[in-house]
Amino acid sequence: MSTQKEYLEANKQRFLDELFALLRLPSVSADVKYKDDVLRTADMVADSLRKAGADNVEIMPTGGYPIVYADKIIDATLPTVIVYGHYDVQPADPINLWHTPPFEPTIKTTEIHPEGAIFARGSCDDKGQMYMHVKAFEVMMQTNTLPCNVKFMIEGEEEVGSANLGKFLQDNKERYNGDVILISDTSIIANDTPSIDCGLRGLAYMEVEVTGPNRDLHSGVYGGAVANPANVLSKMIASLHDDNGHVTIKGFYDDVIELTTQERIELNKAPFDITVYEKDLDIATIQGEKGYTTIERTGIRPTLDVNGIWGGYTGEGAKTVLPSKAYAKISMRLVPNQNSDKVTKLFTDHFKALAPASVKVKVTPHHGGEPVVIPTNSIGYKAAELAMTETYGKKPIPTRGGGSIPIVALFKSVLKLDSILMGFGLDSDALHSPNEHYGLVNYYKGIETIPLFYKHFTNLKKN
Repeated sequence: MSTQKEYLEANKQRFLDELFALLRLPSVSADVKYKDDVLRTADMVADSLRKAGADNVEIMPTGGYPIVYADKIIDATLPTVIVYGHYDVQPADPINLWHTPPFEPTIKTTEIHPEGAIFARGSCDDKGQMYMHVKAFEVMMQTNTLPCNVKFMIEGEEEVGSANLGKFLQDNKERYNGDVILISDTSIIANDTPSIDCGLRGLAYMEVEVTGPNRDLHSGVYGGAVANPANVLSKMIASLHDDNGHVTIKGFYDDVIELTTQERIELNKAPFDITVYEKDLDIATIQGEKGYTTIERTGIRPTLDVNGIWGGYTGEGAKTVLPSKAYAKISMRLVPNQNSDKVTKLFTDHFKALAPASVKVKVTPHHGGEPVVIPTNSIGYKAAELAMTETYGKKPIPTRGGGSIPIVALFKSVLKLDSILMGFGLDSDALHSPNEHYGLVNYYKGIETIPLFYKHFTNLKKN
């Protein structure tokens, strides 16, 4: 029988071809026109798990898109690893900024990925990383080296806030009885510098609508006499930060846990080159909250950002109108000990109070999630640390992730389990942006490393 490395090497091209097939399905959960594609993707994931050797494969309904369940219980007395991932993806817009079609995966070399990277929506977030777990499971099954039990939870609504996952977990707590949640939906510092996220920011996301006159108006006839909602909205948004980059919402920082000086020193030991950072983003200089480093701004500080803004005429050429309405989508990244519901109310009250009497304001909350800190002294973290040390040849650095995975706090609350965030992507892989990509080395490195997590986790649990 072949070893894990031999089996992986012999099946690399097939593993890549199968991922390509998955990436060709536009499983955009945010847009109902892709509903059939999202459902087809769930079917493909289920079929892949079945072929890999899983038992009890089931596409389980929720109030939205289904969750794919599968398991392999080899011995009830052994530990159980629960693998979480998602098969839905972000919208590909703006399409015209993609260098290749977003749902036609293409391999291209880059400065950071000289060995080649897969360019496609979902290649890194999260189809590529999720599928590593399916293939790692196949490797263990085909080499008879699965050391413990495994259960899969692959959902289809992560990119729209996992609104139906809470009820699903409550209804299926017994089915998902286990010892640890393993997730690959995060990044490492660099391909030669492994890391493990031990913290994530939370999220409060909403849409605002500012209404002035009851219809679009001629800007010559009415301009200067009637409030322009686009002008008003811009002024309101500009007031949400002061000159030092602080959010001006009253009470916004009340619950923020400040790190000690020593904790900040340790956090900033992670390798970081500001010149490389600015070059990668093609910016002249960085910007952010005064008094904090870039690593701190993206890991341990709360933020408020406009994610989209529109109103009036945005087509080609000129149309001289004063818009009736203007809109913006605004997100806030939260840190321990902030609460998404509380911050949403603080924002709503503050934003409405900013509005002059000449306009009406509506705030619609979309989705949120809570921040989380993961202990680095747990068996799960130690197992991930040992696994990555074995494949990368160096000990991974604990980091704080700037993104949000709301279900991590949910898993802790409902299943009473910690999550291990063993991701293999890079921050430069253009997640949620045009030209998202995922390195071939990263994909295969994940498939090689994940079985080692199972091995070390099982051994540590036994001891």
